[in-house]
Amino acid sequence: MGEIWKMQAGEIASAVRSRILSAEEVTRAHLDRIAAANPQLNAVVQEFPEEAMKSARALDARIAKGEDVGPLAGVPVTIKVNVDQAGHATTNGLVLQKDHVASADTPVVANLRKAGAVIVGRTNTPAFSMRWFTNNSLHGMTLNPRNTALTPGGSSGGAGSAVAAGFCAIGHGTDIAGSVRYPAYACGLHGLRPTLGRIPAWNSSLPDRYIGAQLMAVSGPLGRSISDIALSFEAMAAGDYRDPWWVPVPLRLGEFPKRAALCVRPDGLSVAPEVEAALRQAAAALTEAGWQVEEVDCPPLRPAAAINAQLWMAESRAVAQAIARENDPDANFVFARMTADSPEMDMPALMTALQQRVGMMREWSAFLARYPVLICPVSGELPFAQQQDVSSEAAFDAIMEAQLTQRALPVLGVPALAVATGMTSGAPVGVQLVAERFREDVLLAAGAAIEAACGVPQVEEL
Repeated sequence: MGEIWKMQAGEIASAVRSRILSAEEVTRAHLDRIAAANPQLNAVVQEFPEEAMKSARALDARIAKGEDVGPLAGVPVTIKVNVDQAGHATTNGLVLQKDHVASADTPVVANLRKAGAVIVGRTNTPAFSMRWFTNNSLHGMTLNPRNTALTPGGSSGGAGSAVAAGFCAIGHGTDIAGSVRYPAYACGLHGLRPTLGRIPAWNSSLPDRYIGAQLMAVSGPLGRSISDIALSFEAMAAGDYRDPWWVPVPLRLGEFPKRAALCVRPDGLSVAPEVEAALRQAAAALTEAGWQVEEVDCPPLRPAAAINAQLWMAESRAVAQAIARENDPDANFVFARMTADSPEMDMPALMTALQQRVGMMREWSAFLARYPVLICPVSGELPFAQQQDVSSEAAFDAIMEAQLTQRALPVLGVPALAVATGMTSGAPVGVQLVAERFREDVLLAAGAAIEAACGVPQVEEL
């Protein structure tokens, strides 16, 4: 069977349910792996091994009684520190919130527990979860196990690093502008940003968020196989009345034509040769699997990216005093740079942005009706060097441009899947798949075909 911490989530769940392995054995193996390798990476920043072992033993006791413990039986997962987990601080990477202990689980955490998962730690995020890099004044910097000179991504960089290093089989992440998809890309993993309303979310320990985050922010899984993404997505998506945005739509919506669009340079995005090669490799994999792939231009993305910045920065401006009090150097730089490029939003601007958003969504729905899957870049560039965004204003602006698809797609409400395709030039590389709202099943089918051709990502041994 090999080392337990290298196993996929589906393999673990099957072995635990059949009592080939105990949840206690699985949890201990992953806790030992965290103890051995996390000091090098700083991916897991809140550890509670006794609590994790207690959960595993309780799970084994239920299995011994013949109970069905759920589809993620004994699967070790991590939770990002920007969502509530009962008994632990929802820090969001902030010194200001280091003692902000939650009294109840957010719905996605509750869903993972109900599905039989064992939480083995909480993972790092940048201050205010506001970067594609992971560093803050409270928890420090997280490194990328694939290449420590590169960012692990952000804001779910801790989750990406943890999954790639074998600290967990599934990492929970959140995404308002690429924070699941980019860490998956940077760490050589798969990561799903689901449709708004698929996975319920709510932090009872904090005020409800403003309209931008309500429309764009979602939770989603990072994993080392498409089958694990599908398994964890289904577990996370269970309904919860506490999130009024949750929608009871079936996870599988029937047959679809195997037709895909390849857009190498969406809306004029400059793309590195290695990224283009990965896109064409993915297109060839789908063609070989029986899909019809056509290279076309997709609808515009830049207007949606501008609305993302307006809405996101309107929320950030509302907590500008907290940003000043936190006084995190990286957060200060990022906030100043992003607000400089995004004018303040008054009521007429908000109304106009929301009006324009509907038209963009309609245009994209028409496109995705013709092409059920779009193949496009996750980023225009290979994963960035650590701290590259705060090295200069020019570097920051170049990164914002490279991340066009990360910023635009959340405004459109569509799901997207980052699919790893391998390593190139010492860096992970991959592609992004986009589908119509609530068609995660289409993404997973296409992702599985690409994975079959490119290989399943493996744990980085370090």
